[in-house]
This record gives sequence, structure tokens and C-alpha cells, in this order.
Amino acid sequence: MRKLICILGAFALITLPASAGPKAKLSKKEKADGWKLLFNGKNLDGWRTYIADGEIGEGWVVEDGMLVKQAAIGGGNIMTTGTYNDFEFKWEWNIATAGNNGVKYMILEERKKTIGHEYQLLDDDGHPDGKNGIDRQVASFYDVLPPADDKPSRNPGDWNTSRILVKGHHVEHWLNGAKVLEYECGSQRVLKAVQDSKFRNVEGFGEKVRGHILLTDHKDECKFRNLKIRALD
Repeated sequence: MRKLICILGAFALITLPASAGPKAKLSKKEKADGWKLLFNGKNLDGWRTYIADGEIGEGWVVEDGMLVKQAAIGGGNIMTTGTYNDFEFKWEWNIATAGNNGVKYMILEERKKTIGHEYQLLDDDGHPDGKNGIDRQVASFYDVLPPADDKPSRNPGDWNTSRILVKGHHVEHWLNGAKVLEYECGSQRVLKAVQDSKFRNVEGFGEKVRGHILLTDHKDECKFRNLKIRALD
């Protein structure tokens, strides 16, 4: 990124670090509309491990207002301290070449495992899972429903904007300004797809539940920023 700055009346063109970007903040309109920051850009307040009282691993770091899952350094899955029923969640993310990550929602502690509906984050061309079916590619409901064929994907290393909407039983996945998937929790379409997935034996999977939001750790580098949520209850 380049920026023109004035120093004592003269202009100079400097190059900023590639990681520099917008800091975590809410506009006046966002505040009025009920949006809240899920990540404050400074620390991991509001986030915890799936296991109660666990310690977040050193693989999760805060850099230049971003939440970064470092490659090859264990951090574990992290999830919000709060739970959400009807909500709108949006965030920006940047994944490394051949990288894999994900955002899970409707996470229940009583399941004893980090199983939830997952918005897949993936380098479709570079990661092997991208070859295992379009329902495992970026913006899918992981292993259950595929996104639109014409989804506006970006290359690894580029920033993406994603959004999840959950209202009643209705769910939408958005990618870079386009709605790429929608479904109804508990519908015949979803429950049939669940039976064809790795989640077929998970009780209640595919139904609407109130739960945590979770960021996964697949040992690959993934950067997050501007994580924002608003409750729609």
C-alpha cells in the first residue's frame, strides 16, 4: 500500500507494510444500528477456548489491528464468550496460499466437540480439501451445502469480506458483496444433506440452535479484521 504524506511542505511517497489496514472501529451508523465489535483490535477480550477455563495458544496473535492465526504454531480453536440466536456477523479475512480455516456458528458446549455449521474459508485451488467437493470450498456450509458456482472468490493473500445472517430458521452466506448460499435450518433439503455428510450421527445437527461463534485452527495462516456482530432478536 502506498500513501502520499507531507513533510515540512514537501511531499513524499512511502510504502506501508502489507499488513497495515483499517483498525477495529464502528461508525456512528453502525452503533445506532446495534453493531458491536467482536474483536477490539488490541487483545482477545471476549474470546475463549472451547474448553472452559482453557488457555488460548500462542498461535493466535494481534498484529496491526488484526487477529492472526499463525502458521504451524498451535493456537487451538477460539470462540466467543457470548452466544447468539438471531444475528448478523461480518468480517474480513485473508488466507495464505493453500490455507484452510473456517468460521463456525451454532456451537454448543454440551456437544463436547467443536461441531457447528461452518462457513468454510479456503484456498480452493491450493488446498486438497477444495478437490473433495464444492460443498467443502470457500463460503460453503461445510460438507453440507455448496455455494453458488459464480461466487466472487479472491486469490490467497487478498482480503475478502464475508457475512453470515441467521434470522429465525433462515441462514445466508455472503462473500465479497454477493449472496452465495441460503438455506432453512431443519428443512428437508438441509437434513437430507446432513445425512450425506460427516455430521450424520450428530444429534440435532442442521436444526436451529443458539450458540457460540468459533474460529478454527487448521495450522495455516489466516488473518481476520473488522469482526462485527449485531443481535437481531
